[in-house]
Amino acid sequence: MTATHPTPSATDLDWWRSAVVYQVYVRSFADSNADGVGDLQGIRERLPYLRDLGVDALWLTPFYTSPMVDGGYDVADYRDVDPMFGNLTDFDNMITDAHALGLRIIVDLVPNHTSDAHVWFQAALAAGPGSPERERYLFADGRGATGEEPPNDWESIFGGPAWTRVADGQWYLHLFDPAQPDLNWRHPEVRAEFEDILRFWLDRGVDGFRIDVAHGMIKQEGLPDVGFSTMTTGQRQVELLGKGRLPYFDQDEVHDIYRSWRPILDSYPGGRMAVAEAWAETPQRLARYIGPDELHQAFSFDFLDATWSADSFRKVVDTALAESTIVGAPTTWVLSNHDKKRHVTRYGDGEVGLRRARAATLLMLALPGCAYIYQGEELGLPEVLDLPDELRQDPSFLRTGESRDGCRVPIPWSGQLAPYGFGPAGSELSWLPAPATWAALSVAAQTGVPDSTLELYRTALRIRRGHPALALGDGGITWRETAPGVLAFSRAAGDVELTCVVNLSGAPTRISGYGTPLVASAPLTGEGDGHLLPIDAAVWFERPLVG
Repeated sequence: MTATHPTPSATDLDWWRSAVVYQVYVRSFADSNADGVGDLQGIRERLPYLRDLGVDALWLTPFYTSPMVDGGYDVADYRDVDPMFGNLTDFDNMITDAHALGLRIIVDLVPNHTSDAHVWFQAALAAGPGSPERERYLFADGRGATGEEPPNDWESIFGGPAWTRVADGQWYLHLFDPAQPDLNWRHPEVRAEFEDILRFWLDRGVDGFRIDVAHGMIKQEGLPDVGFSTMTTGQRQVELLGKGRLPYFDQDEVHDIYRSWRPILDSYPGGRMAVAEAWAETPQRLARYIGPDELHQAFSFDFLDATWSADSFRKVVDTALAESTIVGAPTTWVLSNHDKKRHVTRYGDGEVGLRRARAATLLMLALPGCAYIYQGEELGLPEVLDLPDELRQDPSFLRTGESRDGCRVPIPWSGQLAPYGFGPAGSELSWLPAPATWAALSVAAQTGVPDSTLELYRTALRIRRGHPALALGDGGITWRETAPGVLAFSRAAGDVELTCVVNLSGAPTRISGYGTPLVASAPLTGEGDGHLLPIDAAVWFERPLVG
């Protein structure tokens, strides 16, 4: 039995419908000044590598002025560059060079909270209870006879209470670290400020925004209790994400914010866009963030969370494509990012994890829509699981024991010894240490090696950009009948058809009838129209359509 998903329309300005976006974790990409920290000039120097890789755009994690309590997601000044990363001139030079190479730039926007070093929050602390300055944030009196208990039972995503008490007795809300106080998005000054921030970066030429915690800015009126907490149930509230609506996430009023942002984006030329990092109770509620009067995209984290099985991937793909049809926007696929364990490790680590990661990449890049690649996945990097505790910098580590540092280790560029060309020649500094095993995974070690993961990405991205069935990104898919545990779908354009086949069955499988192989994640055996596809492998076939 086959299933077909229709093809939506696209226009020349809708570059984001088919883009492959490369996420740059700025601190860990390339260091230009030998201080052990990646920076904007380092990105600028490596832009030709990204052009040659075949991506269309870069998403930069926060580079704004920040105390760096949460890797820059605690912003003290939204209109300037932290000296750690350079300055505004460095940014302008980088974006100019990127555009000259045909690369677009998406920047991270962090609107749910500021740093506690932000001038607004410092003013709020100084002004005291009931002041206009405190109205920009979410301050509240505590419960108990003397206000000694938090205003409600909300928990921080990083663990522990979501409230911190200040010297005058009031409490302020922080859904993340105490150094990240939540803004009051019902306050007109807050809304006006961020509209101005959008224009500031649009005027500098940015092509889009990734909206951090896009579902979190509005909290339910009255700040009601969730009804349970870790202390009473043993279950963290964050585990309800996607399973129930929390009073501090996915409130209906949040859409008013995006409806006010869309005209700003549309007023600039060149197809400026925004993508939501949003979690919602149902796919239908997530789809509400996307549309002609709101945001352009929302990440499909269900694809990232899919288990290694044909049933899991097919269900995720079908659901995402059905929702995209309803809202008239493309799907957005992602396998790894700066907050999640790298998918080589999630899929089993070692040789098993790598071959599955390579196959998943061909699956993702063959699907219609936009794909996001996290830096280093094109090298097949695994999660670094053995970082010394004293070197970990993720603020959630001290509160929960969970750390995202393992996916943030600087990527290897060249050489036999760490930090593998991360900085200028002779530099031995790196803010996190790379494993001794990464010499064979460096860009230099993999370049020109036919079976390397880097060359697999380069080949697949080149085909994706030039193949008529894939180039528009928005094309529909048709599922093919296959053996159990094998996924196959086709996309057609004009007189040619491309079919992606993925073997998740646990045994080699013989496939035929799809044409000539274009690229495979593992060597195929067989000739003519019959091939043996190894376990945990994927292949793209091409054949002409007759009649």
